Amino acid sequence: MDDSSDGGATAGGTKKKPSAAAAKGKATGKGKATSKAAPKAKESSLLKQKSPAEFFAENKNIAGFDNPGKSLYTTMRELVENALDSAESISELPDIEITIEEITKSKFNTMIGLVDRERVDEALYDDFESSKAREKRLAKEARFQETQAKNAALGKKVKDTPAARGKGRGEASFFRVTCKDNGRGMPHEDIPNMFGRVLSGTKYGLRQTRGKFGLGAKMALIWSKMSTGLPIDIKSSMKGQDYITFCRLDIDIHKNVPHIHLHEKRENNDHWHGAEIQVIIEGNWTTHRSRILHYMRQMAVITPYAQFLFRFLSDAAEKNLTIKFARRTDVMPPVPLLTKHHPSAVDLLLIKRLITDTTKPNLLQFLQHEFVNISKAHADRLIGEMGPDFSAKTTVNSLTSQQLVRIHQLFRQAKFDDPSGNVCIPFHLDLLITYQLLID
Repeated sequence: MDDSSDGGATAGGTKKKPSAAAAKGKATGKGKATSKAAPKAKESSLLKQKSPAEFFAENKNIAGFDNPGKSLYTTMRELVENALDSAESISELPDIEITIEEITKSKFNTMIGLVDRERVDEALYDDFESSKAREKRLAKEARFQETQAKNAALGKKVKDTPAARGKGRGEASFFRVTCKDNGRGMPHEDIPNMFGRVLSGTKYGLRQTRGKFGLGAKMALIWSKMSTGLPIDIKSSMKGQDYITFCRLDIDIHKNVPHIHLHEKRENNDHWHGAEIQVIIEGNWTTHRSRILHYMRQMAVITPYAQFLFRFLSDAAEKNLTIKFARRTDVMPPVPLLTKHHPSAVDLLLIKRLITDTTKPNLLQFLQHEFVNISKAHADRLIGEMGPDFSAKTTVNSLTSQQLVRIHQLFRQAKFDDPSGNVCIPFHLDLLITYQLLID
């Protein structure tokens, strides 16, 4: 056997004993390899916790903010849907104004106090064109013009002039998006958290709405902070209030808390109620113009009781656009009813939360009042099926983890009537279908 083989065997077949120094080093864990690995192990033990705002900022595509064009569309859409829900919640015929104003780069720089600077080294930029490339482009354009002239003389079809060179990398477009409604408005003290704290809102109840978590407007604020660094402006007044709340804020993404610039009460001489939200973001009107207008037409069709006024404003007068979608009926659909959870659709975590929040002391009342389609007789039968450890008078706070699992298993296996459809509003169902068509 070779002396260099694994295990350190000698020619006679016996193993070599490790030296005293080697044995000592192995026992104490000293050595170059061990000393280098120690810092890495220490670094790997450091955990970083992300706030919800930071998570959505890093994964903004989840909320429809994939690129500037789609971000402009999603911002406008989210504000419109919130406005509709707000007006419908108080049975007010929605009257909504949407304005998208294009802001040039020089105007944007003036807004943030940045002085425009002329380029010093042209070759440093992405849209730089060398003299050789310029000569080649001009020659190509000249040949194209000659061909066009010949085709025109022969009566042939003339092609459009080639598009000019696009913007260089980093040449962003900015827009001020404003949405004003005549809805419920928001309480003065709640506005900072409603806009400046992700995963806080008023749409968590089991009621049919166009949204659930109130994430859309907050994502618009996050996108504004990421693309322009500017805060969002909110005006709001509730019915009967003699003042208008004005709040200017942005969001501390790492802490998920609002950063308030200004929060004050102003006079409400016109007795207006509703909300007006204004946000400045990076966007792209050219690529998403048709999609935005198509969305507005669809909204006018499926909410005939709403009136929309859409405006696009630009320094280039020929790009300005104003469209009014008039209200076609004064009859509104009924306000969606608040419902309860269906037993076959709940999970173990939800059961635990319902037990924590319930006001009912015993299991029988808990089953009857926290779920749909469970009558008293049905609840008695379910409790009898759970086993000898359960009774109608069992207090819900005394249920063990094993007993909760038994309830969950029974909910999944037992037969329950289908939930009633009286909590669904037909217009809203059409709305969901239209959204899916728009997304596809």
